[in-house]
Amino acid sequence: MYTIGQVSEMFNLPISTLRYYDKEGFFPNLKHESGIRKFTDNELEALRMIECLKASGLEIKDIKQFFEWCSQGSSTYKNRKELFETRKKAVEQEILRLNKTLDMLKYKCWYYDQAIKEGSEDHIKKMLPDHLPSDIQTLYDNGHK
Repeated sequence: MYTIGQVSEMFNLPISTLRYYDKEGFFPNLKHESGIRKFTDNELEALRMIECLKASGLEIKDIKQFFEWCSQGSSTYKNRKELFETRKKAVEQEILRLNKTLDMLKYKCWYYDQAIKEGSEDHIKKMLPDHLPSDIQTLYDNGHK
């Protein structure tokens, strides 16, 4: 069993957040001994799921819905699967967007490295838009989609 302080450190979450999750009913079987919350591996797994769903962009009310479906048993498997499919697609789209951003940043780092070396941007501008070194061209193209 773990104290709220230990769980806070493990998940890098404020204790107030853990108390909020408890108040919202995310840990229905959480034990309280002498007023102290005692977390088991079950609560840790629930917390991993909460943090995963939050990171995927899901709001707390929708995370609560997921946990309600879990408590309702096998009749909600389809709902739960659809939720995860939707979140997976959203995360995949976010990854594509972030990769485009990262490629543009990498391209611009290369761009300014070259400009610093050469003392101007003239040579680089002559290579645009499609005469860059192949690895840089790939970054440029993806960043400009």
